[in-house]
Amino acid sequence: MTNPDTAPPARQLWPLYAAGFTTAFGAHAVAASLGSEAGDLATSLLYLGLLLALYDGAEVVLKPVFGTLADRIGARSVMIGGLVGFALFSALFVFADDSAWLWVSRLGQGAAASAFSPAAGALVARLNPSASHGRAFGSYGFFKSIGYMAGPLLGGVIVWLGGLSALFVVLTVVAAVTAAWAAVAVPSVPPLPKSRQTLLGLARRLGDRTFLGPTAALAASTAALSVGVGFLPVSGAAAGLGPVVTGAAVSLLAAVAAVVQPRVGRALDAGRFTAGFGMTVGLAVTAAGLACAMIPGIAGVLLAAAGIGIGTGVITPVGFAALASSTPPERIGQTLGAAELGRELGDAGGPLLVGGVAAVATLTVGYGVLAAITAAWPAAAGLRRPRTSAR
Repeated sequence: MTNPDTAPPARQLWPLYAAGFTTAFGAHAVAASLGSEAGDLATSLLYLGLLLALYDGAEVVLKPVFGTLADRIGARSVMIGGLVGFALFSALFVFADDSAWLWVSRLGQGAAASAFSPAAGALVARLNPSASHGRAFGSYGFFKSIGYMAGPLLGGVIVWLGGLSALFVVLTVVAAVTAAWAAVAVPSVPPLPKSRQTLLGLARRLGDRTFLGPTAALAASTAALSVGVGFLPVSGAAAGLGPVVTGAAVSLLAAVAAVVQPRVGRALDAGRFTAGFGMTVGLAVTAAGLACAMIPGIAGVLLAAAGIGIGTGVITPVGFAALASSTPPERIGQTLGAAELGRELGDAGGPLLVGGVAAVATLTVGYGVLAAITAAWPAAAGLRRPRTSAR
């Protein structure tokens, strides 16, 4: 079943959306709780930072590997296996209940997410016709954004009620239920035959602007999103705003991104704009949001959250739809896995850039530097050239 003429039944897609929610919720719920609940771990910022980096580090290394594996043996098997692995590594910390095992559990969660995240994206592309990829990826992105938004809030409530082990119990149950749901509802999508690919051929394909343009846009938007989540609360605190207000601003960012994605995806499918135009506009709005972060006070924080949220909400479904439409179906997992690597690099690189600039200048200058880079990104990535449509 590859790119059918009609959209699949909703019951086949809901487990894929649940998988997207699981990886986002798992990443942010634990990360937001470690500093306050890890006991002696919180006494060392370096130790805590390394622990936080385990999840993303595993994804950077393994997502392209599991994406290629999904093309080879079938995305459904890789997704279900990854979800089962996520549940097992989550349960490991529950039974061990020892901070030393938290390292193993978190690394295992990241490795498992590296499997089911690109595999779920590949299934979204394979199960939906090309003409509805925008809507499909918009819906998938909506549920991932809900996971990002709900993770710190629900995770904090769960940890407050039952400790860090209780959060890992919830993650175990969520991953296990999603795996069982996918096994029942998601149809088997057999791997497609493909010609032999050399390393040179792979390098040429991933070096083509049909891959680099959308991937660069996705990386830039993820960098801005990560900076917004991490640094807007700092700006709010510097302006005398309380944690409730700054937390609401971060939630606004995620909520706006979630609401925008399905609508943008449907508009792309309807042919109201090309993929290149959508990504260019999305990057411009994102850059404007980062520039608004330079405005002191609550107005700057809220305008920045809204701008970054809208920009990333535009770029995400358009970028993934463009990648899916320009990739041979038999290699969709490999492409999306490599694109996810780009996003992870943006996720890490954005805060590093802004934090580095802030260390030698000010946080305001850091926002300005990233805003300037984001505004110039479409030209650098070739998004303004004619051949950029997702059609």
